[in-house]
Order: sequence, then C-alpha cells, then structure tokens
Amino acid sequence: MAGLRLVDEQDVQFLVDLVDDAGSAIMAIYAKRGSLQSDLKADGSPLTDADRASNDVLLTRLSARWPEIPILSEESVNSFSEGEQPALYWAVDPLDGTKEFIKGNGEFTVNVALVVHGEPQLGVVGAPALGLLYWGAFGETCAFAARAQKRDATGWTDIKVSGLGLDPSSDQKLRVAMSRSHPSPQLADWLKKFKSVDGIDVGSSLKFCLVAEGAVDVYPRFGPTCIWDTAAGHALVTAAGGVVAQPDGSTLSYREPANTLNPFFIACGQRAPGVALDDRV
Repeated sequence: MAGLRLVDEQDVQFLVDLVDDAGSAIMAIYAKRGSLQSDLKADGSPLTDADRASNDVLLTRLSARWPEIPILSEESVNSFSEGEQPALYWAVDPLDGTKEFIKGNGEFTVNVALVVHGEPQLGVVGAPALGLLYWGAFGETCAFAARAQKRDATGWTDIKVSGLGLDPSSDQKLRVAMSRSHPSPQLADWLKKFKSVDGIDVGSSLKFCLVAEGAVDVYPRFGPTCIWDTAAGHALVTAAGGVVAQPDGSTLSYREPANTLNPFFIACGQRAPGVALDDRV
C-alpha cells in the first residue's frame, strides 16, 4: 500500500520489548497491590497507578520511534476528530483488565495494535503476571508473511486457531471463552443453539489469545468494548488464521478512532465466507 511504512522483524522485536517493559512497570505496582489506590473514570471503570505507568512507557516510546503515527490510548485524551479516518494509528490499552489486576488473579494484559485503514494488522498482547506474550501480524504493512506466535517459559512457538466451525448440528464440544467480569444474557441465549459447550471464564484480551492459539474455538462478545480493548487481539486472531466479525458476518472496522465503542462481535477459528456467525440475525 503506497505511502505506508512496512513493519519488519526489528519493529516487531521493538514492540515485544516495549510491551515487556510496560508489563514490568505494571508488575512493580502489582507487587504492592495490597496498598493500591484506584480512581474511578467517568464511565465508572477503575484507574490505577499501573494504568498510568504503562501508558507513559507505551506512548513515550511509540511516539519516539514512529512520530508520524498517531496514538489512540484508553488512558489519554482522544485527539482524533469526528469523521477522521487515519491511514494508520496505534490502538493502545496500557492495562486491559484493571478489575482483574485489582482482584489479583493475574488475568490482565498490555495491548498494542497497528490499525491500517480501519483493519488491525499487527497486535502484541502481553500478560506479565502469567509470563505470557503473543504477537501476530499480516497484511500490506508487513515485510513478512502472516505469522502469529506465543512466548511462554519454554520460548517462542507458532500458533494457529483450532479451525473448528460454528456448527449447531455438530456433536463436538464447542470450547467458548467468556468474560470473567462481564457476563451477558445475550451470550447465554446464543450458546443455547449448540449441543455441547465448554465455557472458560477468562479476563481481559486473553480470550482472543486463547482463540488464536487454538485453546478455545470461539469468543463471542455481546457486551460493550472499545477499540483499545480489541484491536490487538483482533489482529492476533486474524494472523493465526481466524476471523473476528460482527454477528451478522460483516466486518468489524476501526476506521474512525473518534468513535471508540465497538459493536458486538464473535472471534472464532473458522466460518464460511459471507455466512452470519449468529443465525438469529
């Protein structure tokens, strides 16, 4: 794509190191969470010193390396204008799963995504308390073939989605990632059409990671999310061979970052092109 910077392997390593460092800033505060103080944002969600510390690390270094690419972050003022459709921008969630952070269960993440004409084409997700990091990239901004990887205590491994389709007539058990802190009646209704379901409660963007590595088959979200919550995981699932779309099968786009709220979506390992992911729509 003319005029867009290619992301090479050195850039990926920079982003991996960056997310690791943001995670370290979070963990320094997580270790002292017994005395943690948190504020409430306008939407009622919590904000901690860990959110702020991670945000400082991410924004300072992204801006220094790519000064020409604007940044959308949950913890910064949204500088995009209504109707603006940037060719490139970073979507950053310095601490996704602040409620899990406060609970102390470790299921929180650092999310960094590069959005290209509304499509997240590179995503890095770090889970510092769990010792996990994922990245995936594809598309015209990448100087390499589509790839998704996971790093744990044993090192790096390539990952891919399970490939199991959303077939209500199948007897095979469907493994479903569900939000630990945000259950919804719409999800319970959607799950009724499948013969056998194994639900797994997980916090933050780790649900996308489980889809990308094939540990679960689908992550349906019938509740509010914002661009910074989903863009990195969306890119990761796509790079691993999966799909993230609205329930009617239409594209989940991030073209206008001034409007941060997402529609409902379903992330899964496989579907037929053009077919709705939810047969009620």
